[in-house]
Amino acid sequence: MTPAVLSLADLNLTLIAPELWMTLLACTVLVVDFAFPKIPKPQIAYASMVGMALITLLLGSYAMNGTGGISFGSMFILDPLAIFFKIFILLSTILMTLASIDYLEKASYFRGEYYFLLIFSALGMMFMVSANDFLSLFITLEFSTFGFYILVAYLRDDLKSNEAAIKFFILGALSAGLITYGVSLIYGSTGTVLFEEIAQKHPETSIGLLMGLLFIFIGIGYKLGAAPFHTWVPDVYQGAPTTVTAYLSIVPKAATFGLFLRVAFGTFIGLKADWQWMLVWISILSMTYGNITAIAQKNMKRLLAYSGIAQIGTLLIGMAAGSKMGSESILFYILTYLFANMGAFIVVIIFSNLTQKDDIEDFAGLNRRSPLMAFAMLVFLLSLAGVPPLAGFIGKVYVIAAAVHQDLILLVAVGLINMVISFYYYLIVVKKIYSVEPKDSTPIPISLPLKIALYVSIAGVLLLGIWPKPFINASVAATAVFSDLVLK
Repeated sequence: MTPAVLSLADLNLTLIAPELWMTLLACTVLVVDFAFPKIPKPQIAYASMVGMALITLLLGSYAMNGTGGISFGSMFILDPLAIFFKIFILLSTILMTLASIDYLEKASYFRGEYYFLLIFSALGMMFMVSANDFLSLFITLEFSTFGFYILVAYLRDDLKSNEAAIKFFILGALSAGLITYGVSLIYGSTGTVLFEEIAQKHPETSIGLLMGLLFIFIGIGYKLGAAPFHTWVPDVYQGAPTTVTAYLSIVPKAATFGLFLRVAFGTFIGLKADWQWMLVWISILSMTYGNITAIAQKNMKRLLAYSGIAQIGTLLIGMAAGSKMGSESILFYILTYLFANMGAFIVVIIFSNLTQKDDIEDFAGLNRRSPLMAFAMLVFLLSLAGVPPLAGFIGKVYVIAAAVHQDLILLVAVGLINMVISFYYYLIVVKKIYSVEPKDSTPIPISLPLKIALYVSIAGVLLLGIWPKPFINASVAATAVFSDLVLK
């Protein structure tokens, strides 16, 4: 094969303008922090948020004008699916930056670098959701992870943070190796790494191709934290700074789902019968293991970690459906999960900033100390459990309906049973918050940035539950790229 030569005609800079501006923003934050150390760090945070908001508006204009296409020799694609996830990544990063300001005011080092690494990781994920071949898939997946390796170890004097970083790095390297080997097998079977070319060839089932898909799915499973590839999740969630844990719990996983959809639905939908059964069993295992193990947890971050494993299992119901409706349900569910899960972590951030504690027992009587935090945690946990009329209920109904349409009755039954199980441990936390007297009745102050982040999360959970139509429409529009490929 003659190597392809990349010409200027292949470089459509309009398509990658958001990434270019994001790169400039990251470099500006790093240089300003280094060159002007006396500038207050919150000002750097606010400037970062303004920059990301402007880039979000640019992507919004792309969505309204139908801007799209391919660049870099078909390695980079901008389509409605990529735009949806890029906007999701940017808005999530803005929310997390807002929630991090108070936390970093108490840190004695690397405060400016923290914001740079957050933007750097978001940049990697923006490239990731536009990956259009297996080479860029691997490069962008690892690019987005580099920042997290450092952020997880941000508390350099904390042994738990160091342990979490080592585990995260080792298992991240393992998943990268699995994906690389899978890509080599797929290239050997198809002769190309481009998603579009593989889809057009309609490759027939072969041992090499199936093994390649298996390794790639396992590698992605590690990135998602799905059982049985979840071993890093609880320890990393507990050891990392709570702000990093909150971001890690949803944004990288959402970006990975964007990539996963391209591989499974856009490239190998013809092999649906071969990979569907695997996703069914991973979904069942993730939901069941995550929910049952969460019951025994005493630490709030570990409880949310196992809850997250179960939530990934629920999202995999939509993947297992292998239909257009399944892809729509995944995008909408990710939106509902963002506000509920990140909102719950914001409550933990506020509480741990003041008390330096995050055990479930420490939240006892929270209603007496902060009615707003108690109400917020109630709303977030009930949404995660799937209680109407909150966002989580609509999200769960959507993914289950997608599975019902594909006659995945066993998966639906297990999903409903797990919803009941999750009620138990979520309500244990709610009971302690409202029914137990606090050991310390001192009111908990909430700073303006954290209060805004909390109100935004509450509003998101209520809005998506009461008025889901525009968000469902956005999900439908974003997944229109699969209309000709995925079964209705």
